[in-house]
Amino acid sequence: MSASPRALLRWQFDLTWSLFDYHLARLEPADFLWEPGNLCWTVHRGEDGAWRPDWDEAELDPIPVPTIAWVTWHIGWWWSTAIDHARGRTPRERVDVTWPGDGAAAVAWLRDLRTEWVSVLGGLTEAELDAVAPFPWPNDPEHRIAHMVAWVNAELMKNVTEVGQLRMLRQVS
Repeated sequence: MSASPRALLRWQFDLTWSLFDYHLARLEPADFLWEPGNLCWTVHRGEDGAWRPDWDEAELDPIPVPTIAWVTWHIGWWWSTAIDHARGRTPRERVDVTWPGDGAAAVAWLRDLRTEWVSVLGGLTEAELDAVAPFPWPNDPEHRIAHMVAWVNAELMKNVTEVGQLRMLRQVS
């Protein structure tokens, strides 16, 4: 018996989310803004009260180590954008996506994005999975919606690993 591409992508997402949920349930409020080194990317509260991430368009060397707050913002940003594309909405600009302001709010935001993503996945037909993906490869007819879904799964898995590693490092430091 073989699984459909949609079923396989959903299985992969659910597996990745279960790993993320493991870490989300164990995060302490102080974990989010903990800086593991001298060169870090984090989030900062602006004069307007919004929490904005450190960002540079250049490829920095060395690469700053992100805080959990920054990683959770990053997940929220790219996932919101992927959902916007999948729903046919105008995608948000990076500068318009802010961090919710504390760990509990960030976790709630990510759980809400998960719920919306599961809805997106549940609504995709096999034919829609084969349509050209508008994100994250604009104007590239070689990449399909199935590629975008697989990219979301892979990006989430990478970020889950980062959050887990940062959480464990803080625990032992």
